[in-house]
Amino acid sequence: MSLPLLGLGPSPARRAVLSRRVRLLVAATITYNVIEAIVAITAGSIASSTALIGFGLDSIIEVSSAAAVAWQFSGKDPEAREKVALRIIAVSFFALAAYVGVESVRALLGDDRAEHSTIGLVLAALSLAIMPVLSAAQRRAGRELGSASAVADSKQTLLCTYLSGVLLVGLAVNSLFGWWWADPVAALVIAVVAVKEGREAWRGDACCSPAAALTPASSTDTDGCADGCCAGD
Repeated sequence: MSLPLLGLGPSPARRAVLSRRVRLLVAATITYNVIEAIVAITAGSIASSTALIGFGLDSIIEVSSAAAVAWQFSGKDPEAREKVALRIIAVSFFALAAYVGVESVRALLGDDRAEHSTIGLVLAALSLAIMPVLSAAQRRAGRELGSASAVADSKQTLLCTYLSGVLLVGLAVNSLFGWWWADPVAALVIAVVAVKEGREAWRGDACCSPAAALTPASSTDTDGCADGCCAGD
C-alpha cells in the first residue's frame, strides 16, 4: 500500500491572493447586510413581523461576523486571531437565537398579528439570490486558505440564504392565507438554525488550521481539512 500524500497548503503568493479575496468578499457582505438590516427592520416594524425583524437582526449579526473576519485578516498574522474571530461569530449566533426565540414565543402567545409586507417579500427574494453566491465564493477561499473563521463566516452568509427562504415562505403564507402564526414559526426556525451554527462555530477553532493541511490524506476531506472540519452542510 502506498503512503498517503501530504497536503502542503497554498504558497505564500497564493495565500496573499486568497487573503485579499476574503477581505473583498467580507466588504461586499458587510455592505449588503447593512442595507438589508435597515430595510428588514424598518419593514418588519411597520408590519409587526417578528420573522422580518429577526431577519434584519441576523443581517446585523452577519455584519459583526464579517467584521470579525475582516479584523482577523487585517493583521500580519491572521492565524493568531483565528480563535477570537470564531468566538465572536459564535456569540453572534447565540445572541440572535436568544432574541428571536423570545420574540417568537411572545408573538405566538400575544395578540400582535403580522401584516402583509411587499418590501419584505422582495427583500427575501433578493437575498435568496445573492447570498449563495457570496457564501460559496468565501467558503472556497477560506477552505483553500485553511481559515476556520472565513469558513464559519461563509456559513453565516449561507444561513442568511436559508433564512431568506424561510422568511419568504412565512411572509407569503401570511399574505396569501392570513395564517398569522406562520410568521413567528418562521422566526423560531431562524432561532433554531442560529443555535446550530453557533455551536459549530464555537467548536471550529481547531478546523482548517495549517496543521490540518499536513494531516495524511486518509484522515482529511477533499479540501485538506480534518474530518468534520470546514466541510459544512
